[in-house]
Amino acid sequence: MSPAGAGLGPTLEAVMERVAVTAAAVGPRFPLYAEPGDGRWQTTGRGSWTGGFWAGLLWLRARYTGDEADRRAAAACTARLEPWVAADTATRGLIFWYGTAPAGDDAGAGALRARAARAVLSAHDRELGLVPWGDALGGPRLLARVDAVPGTVPLLAGAGPQGLAAAADHLHRHLDLCLGANPAVPTPAVLTPALRFDAGTGWQPCPDPPPGWSRGRAWLLLAVADALLRPDLAAAGPARAADRLDAVAELLLPQEEFPVPAADSARPDGPVDSSAAAITAVALLKLARVPGPRAAQCAYRAEAILGRLAASHVSGPGTGRPPGMLLDGCYDADKGLAVRHELVWGDFFLALGLAALHGVVDITRV
Repeated sequence: MSPAGAGLGPTLEAVMERVAVTAAAVGPRFPLYAEPGDGRWQTTGRGSWTGGFWAGLLWLRARYTGDEADRRAAAACTARLEPWVAADTATRGLIFWYGTAPAGDDAGAGALRARAARAVLSAHDRELGLVPWGDALGGPRLLARVDAVPGTVPLLAGAGPQGLAAAADHLHRHLDLCLGANPAVPTPAVLTPALRFDAGTGWQPCPDPPPGWSRGRAWLLLAVADALLRPDLAAAGPARAADRLDAVAELLLPQEEFPVPAADSARPDGPVDSSAAAITAVALLKLARVPGPRAAQCAYRAEAILGRLAASHVSGPGTGRPPGMLLDGCYDADKGLAVRHELVWGDFFLALGLAALHGVVDITRV
């Protein structure tokens, strides 16, 4: 860890304390996004697609404090995710990977992850070459979306040889659809975050999320980083799959030095999205563990992004807000929903990046 990374210790402490404050405020419900002025949370009863990030935050706090009460709280929250095992949604990757992987060797979390992996594997459509988005959250079922890839790739890869093959299939099919058949050619502006399958015309782009959606690039980079960390997965899929993943990683790496991007690149004067920056920082930390010439630069850039978030976007003492909030997250710019708020997944990826820098968690296993 660099001196800059070591200087982020107080931010990690504040973020972990914020987890405790949030837990007391939300009780058995799941936090979704918090008002930037006073930190009051909008919550859900079942967790929606973000429930795993709250469970993951509780596990990160338990590992940070070493307190048995924190561990019990994390385990209880993870158990409340169980109804999503049977839900028809590709966001089970987000829910069950990030809700259980930070638990380490916890038996209950491991068993739930294994059940979820088998369920997601059973939803794999070999003809389409992916796990469809599903209809559990409403809307059409036969979608391919970039946020269906992170979490799903490592979750499937842990489900034996069939799971590994399905993980590679799911990842490369989304790369085909979202980046085009030749991922070395497209520019960042042509990433297609979501497509709908029509029996007559095949896959067609969806207008929402838009091509400039900040989290589209971040989610896909995270999934590619996870695949590159596993030699068996990087080698699976089409011919020269590892080379393809390496080329895609280069394509998706942020062009700016230390970006906190616009929520929609087509609206540079609109809201920014700190959660996309936090996701990108974690992806870079993972890429820094992949042997190769870019490892050191990825580590440097990850720490720089985390440092920028800590300095400019995390609430501190004496501001009238609870300390440790990652502000300036944008849930949905087009709908004007929570456009400068604290987002539970932004908190999770910030906490994960900081925890990895300080040796609390092994980033290659989460």
